[in-house]
Amino acid sequence: MTLLCAPVRDEAIQKLEAITDPVQLLRGIFRVLGLMKVDMVNYTIQSFRPYLQEHSIQYEQAKFQELLDKQPSLLDYTTKWLTKAATDITTPCPSSPESPSSSRSVACSLPNGAGNNSEPPSPTMVLYQGYLNLLLWDPENEEFPETLLMDRTRLQEMAFQLHQLTVLASVLLVARSFSGEILFSSSEFVDRLKCITKALTEEFISRPEETMLSVSEQVSQEIHQGLKDMGLTTLSSENTASLLGQLQNITKKENCIRSIVDQRIRLFLKCCLLHGMQESLLHFPGGLILIERELAELGWKFLNLMHHNQQVGQW
Repeated sequence: MTLLCAPVRDEAIQKLEAITDPVQLLRGIFRVLGLMKVDMVNYTIQSFRPYLQEHSIQYEQAKFQELLDKQPSLLDYTTKWLTKAATDITTPCPSSPESPSSSRSVACSLPNGAGNNSEPPSPTMVLYQGYLNLLLWDPENEEFPETLLMDRTRLQEMAFQLHQLTVLASVLLVARSFSGEILFSSSEFVDRLKCITKALTEEFISRPEETMLSVSEQVSQEIHQGLKDMGLTTLSSENTASLLGQLQNITKKENCIRSIVDQRIRLFLKCCLLHGMQESLLHFPGGLILIERELAELGWKFLNLMHHNQQVGQW
């Protein structure tokens, strides 16, 4: 077992050598053997993953080509999608800030975007802008790009997660501005506040006012109790009322905190596409540190899905 196991199991096998009772020793041996079996399965999957991905790409390309041969006009929606992305990049940026849901607000802040130079945008920049636009896609719009139909459900789930992270980060920023850095230096308190906010904002899209009313009341209670437990001065009635009002104001799309958070999240996702995940994490957007883990998870999923589509479509 020592010769065959992964290095991570060395400690477990060393403990087996110290067991003298035969029954306990056999139980320990079979337990470690079970772990070694799982290690071997994981190693086999990891070894075959590149070949499976390559086969998946080839299979999807072949199937899509069959459809394209039967329906030459199959890429009409894809053409519209990419044309819209190119327009977002090349149209001059307005002097006034836009809605947080606008694809133009992201395009204007990117390299090779409008206003930077007179040269046309590169095909890669157009494609990446198109990918970001998919996170703003109206679920009722049937003109979804044909090349991404298989990924539509996953993209809609990512769009929901992005929306929820925007609200979560906005709530945390407002809460921190009222409670101070001391309370938010406690990872236990922050994790609890995040867990509560996530649970309460599941239905934010369908019932924003009711949702934020519940969130504001619960967050206010948590801050009051947290300050009290730390022996700090609790919020006055005036500050509490202001906290409740600012939290409930997040329901408005033009809310300045929500607008800035939304734009920075989308810029982070664009940077993931342009520069890779590792470099993007080194330059994490200011104000979003409290949701770094959740945003990094979303970034990995979005990056992997889009790169897979890029390989399938040979963009």
